[in-house]
Amino acid sequence: MTWRMGLNLGLFQGGWFACVLGGSLVALPLVAAILALHLRWLARPGEWRWLAGFAALGLAVDGGLYLAGGFDFGNDFVGVLPLWLWLLWPLFASLLHHGLAWLWAHPWLALLGGAIGAPGSYLLGARLAEVTLAPWLLPAQALIWGGLCWWLCRRLGPSSTPHGTTGRARP
Repeated sequence: MTWRMGLNLGLFQGGWFACVLGGSLVALPLVAAILALHLRWLARPGEWRWLAGFAALGLAVDGGLYLAGGFDFGNDFVGVLPLWLWLLWPLFASLLHHGLAWLWAHPWLALLGGAIGAPGSYLLGARLAEVTLAPWLLPAQALIWGGLCWWLCRRLGPSSTPHGTTGRARP
């Protein structure tokens, strides 16, 4: 593992804990700093589009699941999605071309990783942040994230580019 990959994974994990344990007031400046550092020193040209795209996707997916009754953030929350939960999406996108780049060459592993890892992350995050999850939410997350990771293999994996080049070259 290169130092850049280790840094990428470490910054993601630190941002995840800031979001889940610190809430929006802690998460916003820390995740903004992590993403700024990522874009400055780790990202490839055009990678900001992945961060923005996943921010929009996160608002749509988790916002829709919240509106469907999948999350209960308590009486103090009003809105479509807490900022800290939304910030996890562009933070995840910072891994796509770096810490998780190896995974996109293994579609079945990516599908299983998304289907098992993401619901596990939501479950642990919910317990740490005192968020109640509807019984149907984790199976829904397994389907969503399994499908998303499968799609990422198609988009970023080695077979996604012509002439045998790696898919990691595309932003």
